[in-house]
Amino acid sequence: MADQFAIGVDYGTNSVRALVVNVATGEEVATHVFEYPSGEAGILLDARDPNLARQNPADYIQGFLVSVKSAVADAASVPGFSPEAVVGIGVDTTGSTPIPVNAEGVALGTLPEFKDNLAAGAWLWKDHTSHAEAMEITELAQKRGEPYLAKCGGTYSSEWYWSKMLHCVRTAPEVAAATASWVECADYVPAYITGNTDPKSLARSICAAGHKAMYNEAWDGLPSEEFLRELDPKLAEWRYTTKAVPSNHKAGDLTEEVAQQVGLKAGIPVSVGAFDAHMGAVGAGAQDGVLVKIMGTSTCDCLPSPMDREIADIPGMCGIVPESILPGMYGLEAGQSAVGDIFNWFVKQLTPASYGTGGEAHEKLTSEASKLKPGESGLVALDWNNGNRTILVDPLLTGLLVGQTLHTTAAEIYRALVEATAFGALTIIRRAEEYGVKVEQVINCGGIAEKNAMVMQIYADVCNRPMKISRSGQTCALGAAVFGAVTAGVYSTVEEAQAKMTDVKETVYTPIAENVAVYDQLYTIYRTLHDAFGTTDFSGSLSGVMKDLIRIRNQARQGE
Repeated sequence: MADQFAIGVDYGTNSVRALVVNVATGEEVATHVFEYPSGEAGILLDARDPNLARQNPADYIQGFLVSVKSAVADAASVPGFSPEAVVGIGVDTTGSTPIPVNAEGVALGTLPEFKDNLAAGAWLWKDHTSHAEAMEITELAQKRGEPYLAKCGGTYSSEWYWSKMLHCVRTAPEVAAATASWVECADYVPAYITGNTDPKSLARSICAAGHKAMYNEAWDGLPSEEFLRELDPKLAEWRYTTKAVPSNHKAGDLTEEVAQQVGLKAGIPVSVGAFDAHMGAVGAGAQDGVLVKIMGTSTCDCLPSPMDREIADIPGMCGIVPESILPGMYGLEAGQSAVGDIFNWFVKQLTPASYGTGGEAHEKLTSEASKLKPGESGLVALDWNNGNRTILVDPLLTGLLVGQTLHTTAAEIYRALVEATAFGALTIIRRAEEYGVKVEQVINCGGIAEKNAMVMQIYADVCNRPMKISRSGQTCALGAAVFGAVTAGVYSTVEEAQAKMTDVKETVYTPIAENVAVYDQLYTIYRTLHDAFGTTDFSGSLSGVMKDLIRIRNQARQGE
């Protein structure tokens, strides 16, 4: 086993990363990142519609070939490594990122006649153009009394599979007419590299299908043809009947053609794909009672729960899907539509020039903000700058800052924005626990978790739980490699592979009691604003919010 390796290929919003991992130890021996060449940082935009975000499917294929070939070449200098020692490959991607394909499974966006048509590309997860269609799907399911929304929080999202497809029918009929089916990016890449591209038979991920396409075995897979036809007949045509499976299943074997291009042997098992955050949860060591936060431009929270323990339907949760994270366990998904994006927005748009730009500005703001006590700024914010994913599931909500005065500083606002994202994280935890799902510890992944101690301490204090950090800085790719090792038969279970290949860092951020007490008061204000601006049944009053913030501010500054 010491001379066996797995490759995890992680498709993010702006790039794809290939990671070569020793399956015996979890040692990450080589990696390569390929930046998507199309659009703006890999995203195809339209100035007429800020909700639009598409990608070029050709970038995915080029990204696999370049990143894997380069990582394999870099690993050549590692003792014990050889291309013949690679036993398995796993793939994770963003999602829901569905791609329109023809009858052969070729992405329309790669064809000459559609190369300049944004609707023929991959509909990136952060594309919100279909918010009206998402509402329509929700309303129809409710009107018909269908159970489809019960496992995805009760509200369908504009980020998800069917709403994007319906919007394509309404706005790009020429693309819809040429489309034989839609394939999630998480299924498209494994299909391409194994040669199993027929949309009628290619492997479909339970992670993608269950969390984004309302798939559940209780109602025979996807929503019924009748339901989809009432939305639009095209959707019924695109309903696949393949059984969706978890990532410990094999999507196929690496083809000779692809193997030659990346410097590997043909026939390597490729696991069924899944979404990046779910693979990241596996790479961070997710298990019963352990919530994993994948922190980046947005966050995704993943929490496994044993399938022998009944779970109630949880309003606002992005999904409760059997085996979407770990085989044999329910996978619960939640998240926040913007976290790092909020911090970057503030630096890019509103930070004084004296702080510099980019990383320099973040460092200076963090240094100043970390000197502030909880409550000292007199501010509280809502973290909805890109809508709310959980628990309100509403893309039409926006950010809010309350309490600013003529003396408010940039660092105070920066800290308030960080605190707002922590309050959003706590709201997710409390919603899970309200319905009997325990959250005993939190493991965080991503650059923010690794690099910003202030953010992690605020999260520990707000959530009143220890915050651990994944040992790997590439947990999504590592999780994909874990599944590659399991699919190859090196390990019989994912848990067995996790025990050898994953771990957390020694640094743990523990709650500070006096900070917890202040944040309890601020969270009460946050929830008041949350319910007042985000729900239709709010019956309280906002008249005391500003005065309560002043009171908390004075207490913090005077040390009372």
